[in-house]
Amino acid sequence: MSSTESPDARAVPVVPPTRSSQVSAGEKLRTVTLPGITLAVRSRPPAREGLPPALYVHGLGGSSQNWSELMERLADTVDGEALDLPGFGDAPPPEDGDYSITGYARVVIRYLDASGRGPVHLIGNSMGGAIATRVAAVRPDLVRTLTLVSPALPELRPQRTAVPTGLLAVPGVVSLFARMTKDWTPERRTREVLALCYGDPARVSPEGFALAVAEYERRLELPYFWEVMARSARGIVDAYTLGGQHSLWRQAEKVLAPTLLVYGVRDQLVSIRMARRASKAFRDSRLLTLLEAGHVAMMEDPDVVARAFRELLADTATTSERSAPPRG
Repeated sequence: MSSTESPDARAVPVVPPTRSSQVSAGEKLRTVTLPGITLAVRSRPPAREGLPPALYVHGLGGSSQNWSELMERLADTVDGEALDLPGFGDAPPPEDGDYSITGYARVVIRYLDASGRGPVHLIGNSMGGAIATRVAAVRPDLVRTLTLVSPALPELRPQRTAVPTGLLAVPGVVSLFARMTKDWTPERRTREVLALCYGDPARVSPEGFALAVAEYERRLELPYFWEVMARSARGIVDAYTLGGQHSLWRQAEKVLAPTLLVYGVRDQLVSIRMARRASKAFRDSRLLTLLEAGHVAMMEDPDVVARAFRELLADTATTSERSAPPRG
């Protein structure tokens, strides 16, 4: 898997998190070590044996916790696992300091190859959607279906509300922001994030808000938190500038897997305008547009997203049966 993206030569110190993140009832969190990387994998036992495997990939600033609600709802449909990408959640930074979209895609591919779980139903949000797109394009043998929730695919004219997040990629901006907000409480930081990511932050329950605050407090204890955010944001911006065969849109056109696209009309980070372009780029796609959702529809409307995913699997099974050669 080649790339024109060059990782920064200066690596972030690999320091394991001092405290583990919240593990919901029924979930398990384990550590997986591969050469040069350590991953955290969140899972929920499937409702029965023999269900097909699924892998969830989070976005910038997220973690495997972002998938807990959807993973619970789909436990009767797939055998699901959610990754903490290197530097996020409970996973320390990668030893090689590669925070590019291609670098993260390599991580996903290495995990699937090592675990032997592929092909999987691959599900990604935001940056995770870009990563999943690249994986599906270069390793179609690992992907049964592709589900993308507000995928971070290149926009020539991003909406104004997404510009501050993009500025995280500019050298020095994250350090400046950290200094400017050093007196902010975890509660205020959490409210700012929810206001940016949710179509309606009021839909977050008091219990959910308290858990989000606790997770933000935990992340702020990590010495590499801001650096990982900056360099991962830079990886997204770098991916947007790539042309030719490495272009994310070109790779979207190469995806063979049946694809479900989920967009929120109130998304402040990925414009709803991109839904039409994505529908045309992915050759076998269906589109779910949620009027009240923002950037994290799988957390805002998990029941609706789960239903659309089951319909994708049902449609795929029907198509496979129709295209199968006659027996006898």
